Amino acid sequence: MVVPISSENFVRSLRAGLCRGWLCVGRNRLGRLIVGRLIVGRLTLRWLIVGRLTVGQFRVSRFRVSRLMRLAAWMVVVSIGMVAGEVERASSDDTLVGVDIESDLDLITPVMTDETPAAGRRVRQVAAEYEGTDVFHALYLPRDWQPDKQYPVIVEYTGNRWAPSLSTGRVEDANLGFGLSGGTRYLWVSMPYVETNHRENAEMWWGDRDATVQYCKTNLPRICDAFGGDRERVVLCGFSRGAIACSYIGLADDEIAGWWKGIVTHDHFDGEREWKYPGSDRESALSRLVRLRGRPVLVCSTRASEIRDSYLGAVSTLADFTFLDVPTKQIFDIPEGKVIHPHTDRWMHRPNTYRDVARDWIDGLCSVESSSGVE
Repeated sequence: MVVPISSENFVRSLRAGLCRGWLCVGRNRLGRLIVGRLIVGRLTLRWLIVGRLTVGQFRVSRFRVSRLMRLAAWMVVVSIGMVAGEVERASSDDTLVGVDIESDLDLITPVMTDETPAAGRRVRQVAAEYEGTDVFHALYLPRDWQPDKQYPVIVEYTGNRWAPSLSTGRVEDANLGFGLSGGTRYLWVSMPYVETNHRENAEMWWGDRDATVQYCKTNLPRICDAFGGDRERVVLCGFSRGAIACSYIGLADDEIAGWWKGIVTHDHFDGEREWKYPGSDRESALSRLVRLRGRPVLVCSTRASEIRDSYLGAVSTLADFTFLDVPTKQIFDIPEGKVIHPHTDRWMHRPNTYRDVARDWIDGLCSVESSSGVE
């Protein structure tokens, strides 16, 4: 079916569509040729126009011609963006003209709802301290969840808002933890970064770091106690900003660091490079990493070997590191569906050997039955 245009998502879809449209053009030889000819033709026409141009009975100034050409160029760009943006917007409902664009994925992350928690359901939860605000976390109970049993827990931090990869930075759009679990055997919690106004979740970087750390320390035990989370089997994971957060937030002090049985990161690592926030330098990062005290860390990335060789290999005594290179360009024919950039947290939503390695790692760590055969 064709999904009607939603004004709420129009700007977001258009922005993502522009990026997606140009990625499609870049991959297509004919597309590059057409756009190249448009650009060259525009520049050539500007070069040839001197003074005034007579078009029929009208005399058009060079200034007006320049404005018309600029408008025409933007119409081309916006047209590409509108079409691709509508594809992306429709893909959020997984349908477009009756075609399931994720039909070859065996996992589709559940949409967060405001329902009560139940097996196979992902819900919004607001902590008592933040009632009346837009600060919340998302809780997923596995399809095989039963209230009288205990389950290992995956805690996730999301990436930044970054349109080129369709990363929104929002709690409800996390994917990595669901890919790790396959939707069974593990509780999955997407934790927020608390914005500095303490009224909403931060979509870029850390918000109020202290409040973000405290939110996790306060609510993780509540979740475990209420839904059968095993406090001895809690694994922290994160994508992009979230990969850095595994240390910057998850190892911020001894109390929060003590929660993790292990850590899984994908794309980026605390101290790998310096960012524009205090404490992003390598020396500060290492002061956090010592809190691992030799515990297991799975470092996944499109360039995990490079992170090992340029950084973590020299401090390998800090943790039991395992490095997994994930060639997302081989897993997906990018741009494909919702994966429009190699920097993605959806790489475990399709069957592949790298997913098998990651799942075997976490299953072994948490002593749960192998995920072989998990849908």
